[in-house]
Amino acid sequence: MTLLSHEELRRIVELEIITPVDVKDINAASIDIHLGDTILWEDKQPGTVDFSKREPVAFNEYVMDENGYLLEPGAFILAQSREVFNLPNWLSAEYKLKSSMARIGLEHMNAGWCDAGWNGSVLTLELKNMCQNHSIIIRPGDAIGQMIFFRHEQVAQEASYASKGRYNGDKTVKGIKE
Repeated sequence: MTLLSHEELRRIVELEIITPVDVKDINAASIDIHLGDTILWEDKQPGTVDFSKREPVAFNEYVMDENGYLLEPGAFILAQSREVFNLPNWLSAEYKLKSSMARIGLEHMNAGWCDAGWNGSVLTLELKNMCQNHSIIIRPGDAIGQMIFFRHEQVAQEASYASKGRYNGDKTVKGIKE
């Protein structure tokens, strides 16, 4: 597996494997991505989630405007990237939160692996405000993270996320699927 660097990332953008991308968002070994406008916020009603039954957490949808969303201390949300991904069967990617976001107390739940063949989808981000005393305002278009890309051997179609994945074609943020 090979980590892609700047010139290879420019080719990834030209191939429209990730769209839209401004050239200024291509870094030495990553591409900056931005928040989309839709989030799912956890319903405040207590409950239990049984993962073995693939029961979803109770979420409410909110479409942000330019005023954004106030993420209160300890709050958990699902957010979406603005960018749409179309990974071929020879390319995988990984999401990393921008350090400037981490430095204000935002945490990503580290579920950012994108298998080869994942396509036609925005990235769902699992975000939590780790601050005890400060709320965080997030807005559509905020530079939220970076994607790093790995070139590898071609994956057989039957093993590809295009064949096996549940989250292909998601144009908005999604909770857990059966």
